Amino acid sequence: MSKYLQRIFALSEQGGKDLAKASAACALTNIGFILPMSLFVLLLDQLLSPVLGKEGHQMGLMGYVALSILFLLLIFILQYIQYNKTFLASYKESANMRIHLAEKLRKIPLSFFGKRDLSDLTTTIMGDCAWMETAFSHFIPELIGAFVSTAFIGLSLMALDWKMGLSMLWVVPVAFLLSAGIRPFIDRLERKQRGELLIASDGIQECIENIQDIKANNQREDYLHGLCKKLVVAESNTITVEVINGILVTSSQMILKIGMATTVLCGSYLLSRQKIGLMTFMIFMIAATRIYGPLIGCLNNLSAVFSTMLRVERMRAIDEQEVQTGAEEISYDGFDIAFDHVGFSYNKGEPVLKDVSFQAAQGQVTALVGPSGGGKSTAARLAARFWDLNGGKITIGGVDVSTVDPESLLKNFSVVFQDVVLFNNTIMENIRIGRKDATDQEVMEAAKAARCDGFISRLPKGYDTRIGENGSVLSGGERQRLSIARALLKDAPIILLDEATASLDVENESMVQGAISNLVRNKTVLIIAHRMRTVAKADRIIVLKDGLVAEQGSPKELYERNGIYRHMNDLQSQSQDWTLS
Repeated sequence: MSKYLQRIFALSEQGGKDLAKASAACALTNIGFILPMSLFVLLLDQLLSPVLGKEGHQMGLMGYVALSILFLLLIFILQYIQYNKTFLASYKESANMRIHLAEKLRKIPLSFFGKRDLSDLTTTIMGDCAWMETAFSHFIPELIGAFVSTAFIGLSLMALDWKMGLSMLWVVPVAFLLSAGIRPFIDRLERKQRGELLIASDGIQECIENIQDIKANNQREDYLHGLCKKLVVAESNTITVEVINGILVTSSQMILKIGMATTVLCGSYLLSRQKIGLMTFMIFMIAATRIYGPLIGCLNNLSAVFSTMLRVERMRAIDEQEVQTGAEEISYDGFDIAFDHVGFSYNKGEPVLKDVSFQAAQGQVTALVGPSGGGKSTAARLAARFWDLNGGKITIGGVDVSTVDPESLLKNFSVVFQDVVLFNNTIMENIRIGRKDATDQEVMEAAKAARCDGFISRLPKGYDTRIGENGSVLSGGERQRLSIARALLKDAPIILLDEATASLDVENESMVQGAISNLVRNKTVLIIAHRMRTVAKADRIIVLKDGLVAEQGSPKELYERNGIYRHMNDLQSQSQDWTLS
């Protein structure tokens, strides 16, 4: 049972066991609630025996009181067990799910994130896991428990009189088959609803992120009009799903109510023909008042259980993604980076790199230049194994990067991107991300080397100043220098610089370049740049165009060759003389 639940609901091994225990506890609790009805049957038998002219059992008031206390104590114990096996266990499993998915996402290649909507992923990790928490504590164990308890009580009653049992229980499979039969149609509606909700969510997020551009271009009314349309469509689909679910549940519950009527009719007929006794009739009547209660509640939750399967499907889609693996302990022979006939494409049939070969030597600065879309950033990210190759090989110190665990590999890299990501934390902790065990003094030294100490000293609390979401209180140049401070603190043997100064003004560019000079000393440096003056003193330049190595050599050699590099250099020199006319 636990293995089946583990597989169907994508649970951990312990989660499957806990859900099986929770279902058993719900079933026992449902059966426990039937037990007090037996007291009424005993009392009725004792009262009617003289009238019917037969000898019945005799039990005094204290006997009934004792049994009542015993049953109440038993129900309390069963409910206590049910609470622990459902709520507490579901919280643990929900936490485990989130951690498991987060660990999975940590190991999945970055290509996965390029193909998935980030709002969808966030909803899966947060919303779907929260839903599963409710499903494990309410919907699923109560549904299974109701089936088990109904089957147990039903078989017991069938053994007493099969005709009466059949008249009472025939509605159960009919009601649930009705719900299950229409479910594929509702699944399609819920998938459509999910898509419309994501579209609306993306629209809201896009509006918040781009509010400045929307206002600057006087597009507020038009954009909000489009966003309202998305929200109306999402709301309409949600109402449709809820109405159809409501009709389905109500119809199924009405069918269950018919079971009470058929029990009365069948019992009256059999009693009139003297095929059953009065006590048997009363037992079935009393049972009919209780047996449908858990099932009616389950029909309310059945739609939620089916909806849970859609969420399980989304979580399983993440869990079944292939992860990047490799050796964790590697001995490198230096830190030269070599590309050997590398081919790569993000989408099948659309190659970004085609048979690329070059070497970035340790202790030298190797620059990747060329027209936009030529594959420069892709090549740098492939070296750090952000993605896996489609062909060829990349080695670091003679070791194929595809054989190294990505996290172990990245210990050797310090990466500075054009788009810096900072956290809503202090300056100190944002820099310390480079090396979590660094002392405060080491963090300050890295900040000073990255030319950060000047602006940090002007902040209200210095290094303890919180910088807002993505460093909102800082300028672009200040954020960039913090990123370089992280890299300096990490002190890795390989440096990747991706357009680190592209969006900076002259003053900030000068400061960042000074910080970079401290960063790249005696390292293997791979730098991506569009500004030719940025790479003028590089040891080696690789010109990438249309995914191919068009030229490579020193700046002087390439300039004398009168090729792409010289053309780009001359164009940028001409652009410096441009003025408004």
